[in-house]
Amino acid sequence: MSSHLRSADNINTEGAPLSTHGLIKFLVPSILGVLLFLVPFSTGDTINIGMGLMADGLKALLGEALPAIATLVLCLSVLLTAIVKLARPTWARAGMLHELFDVAPLWVIMRALGALFALMTYFQVGPAFITASFTGGVMLNDLAPVLLTFFFFAAILLPFLVDFGFMEFIGSLVRTPFRIIFGLPGRSAIDATASWMGSGTVGVLITTQQYEQGFYNRREASAIATNFSIVSIAFALLVTSFIGINHLFVPFYLTVVVAGLVAAVIVPRLPPLSRKPNTYYEPVGCQIQEENTGNQNLLRYSLGVAVARAEKAPGPARLARLALYNVADIFFGLLPLVIAIGTVALVLAEFTPLFTWLSYPMVPVLEWMQIPEAAAAAPATLVGFADMFLPAVLASDIESELTRFVIACLSLTQLIYMSEIGALLMKSKIPLKLWELVAIFLLRTAITLPIIVLMAHWLVG
Repeated sequence: MSSHLRSADNINTEGAPLSTHGLIKFLVPSILGVLLFLVPFSTGDTINIGMGLMADGLKALLGEALPAIATLVLCLSVLLTAIVKLARPTWARAGMLHELFDVAPLWVIMRALGALFALMTYFQVGPAFITASFTGGVMLNDLAPVLLTFFFFAAILLPFLVDFGFMEFIGSLVRTPFRIIFGLPGRSAIDATASWMGSGTVGVLITTQQYEQGFYNRREASAIATNFSIVSIAFALLVTSFIGINHLFVPFYLTVVVAGLVAAVIVPRLPPLSRKPNTYYEPVGCQIQEENTGNQNLLRYSLGVAVARAEKAPGPARLARLALYNVADIFFGLLPLVIAIGTVALVLAEFTPLFTWLSYPMVPVLEWMQIPEAAAAAPATLVGFADMFLPAVLASDIESELTRFVIACLSLTQLIYMSEIGALLMKSKIPLKLWELVAIFLLRTAITLPIIVLMAHWLVG
């Protein structure tokens, strides 16, 4: 995300007075951010968050026009990128517009592919493997509308959660257990909570912004983005309903949480994440101080850190400008990447035997674990790398309830989905390569699968 979202100087709160103005500036936006991102609401049969309800409202308002809007946005991305790359206009030689459209050749190709796939799918022209409802149709008609509406509000409203001291407040309170258990700063607890209640993509969005503001180093940002950005409770409910195990939701989500926490403890301590340097994003450097250097109690110190951060928060005009940039960055930079990578991944999963071939070694493993219908389940253990919903699609026809339970749990703990999280990470400035995402996906699969199988045999039988 934008490197323009950056912190002020290091904050030292030793002896800093808690002014009424500072407390109000911390509390009001932070409470609003918590209500928008972290407090779940029950709406009918689903659970959602305030920002999600706003996104759903916009999605309902625009309705069937959203695929056309997404196609137009993708075409504009290619057009503006071509103008900037070829004509070098004065308005894009520096600053935000330069960052948005003067991109590396790989991203130019991705933007062109995203626009091409969207045009072919929208107008139903070209090869059927691109335009099919379960490949290009999924990306353009199902995922793009969600991303457009969800990220529109996320980019605008996220500063309430991250720029007015709430991250510092929680980070200081829980820094000790998070350092001991996960080897990560306490503020990463916000990433995890935002993911659980809202969306894994929101967790990644928070992580990228915190990294670019100098609050996470390279190792921390890489570990948090790939281990804490789990799918939301709302999506978990969707998966269990689709796969026919919604009556097992409580043991299902308990299994996901246990396996996910174990993976979050182990995976960052293994390569490739353990080999990431503890260095910060160069343009800003280290901007974090979570050590209590005074004699204040923990709550008083945490409030001091939060208030100091709130008093240095950007003003309304700068926040509005940065929010506009972030929306443009997501629409013109991220959306084409998601459509391009996601469509290719779905084509490989649906029209080639690639994932079936890759999953052959999983068959004897699943049989050894006493998983019924192991041959049918094996492809579903790996296809999640392409898209998070594909395992549920493949497992929906499996008769064994235990097997469907295992596949559904595994699909939620693998985390690295190229159609969404993976594309977002590759677009961000967090230093993660494609082979590292593959390695992390396989590590998470190897660590969480035995835990899920043990709990499935215990809870489901």
